[in-house]
Amino acid sequence: MSVSFVCTTDSVLAPERLFDLSLDIGAHTSSMQRSRERAVAGVTSGLIGLGEEVTWRAWHFGVPIRMTSRTTAFDRPRSFVDEQKRGPFLYFRHEHRFEPRSGGGGTRMTDHVSFAAPFGPLGRLVEKLVLARYLERLIRQRNDYLQSLSA
Repeated sequence: MSVSFVCTTDSVLAPERLFDLSLDIGAHTSSMQRSRERAVAGVTSGLIGLGEEVTWRAWHFGVPIRMTSRTTAFDRPRSFVDEQKRGPFLYFRHEHRFEPRSGGGGTRMTDHVSFAAPFGPLGRLVEKLVLARYLERLIRQRNDYLQSLSA
C-alpha cells in the first residue's frame, strides 16, 4: 500500500523553462541546501534525461540518506517521471506535469508523488502523519526556489 499526494504550483515561467529547471541537478541541489542534498553518482551536473540515474546523498531527520532515482518517462515539455531504484523507500514515484496557463502565460506545475516506507504495520500511520507532510514541504520548497529563478 502506498501514500500519495499532489502539489500544484502556478509559475510565471514558460513550460519549457520550468521543465528544464526541474531536471537541472544544480537547481535541485540549490533548492535542497537545508538537507545538504548533493548528487554523488550517475548524472551529477546539468540536465538529467530519460533512462539516466542520479544518486543523491542528503540528511533528513538527522540521518544520512542515499537514494538513486531514474528518469523513467519523458515528454518535454509536458511531463517526466522519476522513480527510486535504490534507497530508503519500498517504492517512490514522482510524476512532474507542466501545463501552460490559459490567459496570461506561465505554467501550472503539478507534482504527483506516491511512496511506501518500510516501517511494517505502523508504517501507514508514519507515512501519512510524518513522511507525506515532510515530503510535500520539500516539494513546495523546491518549487518556490524554481519560481524564484524567474528574475
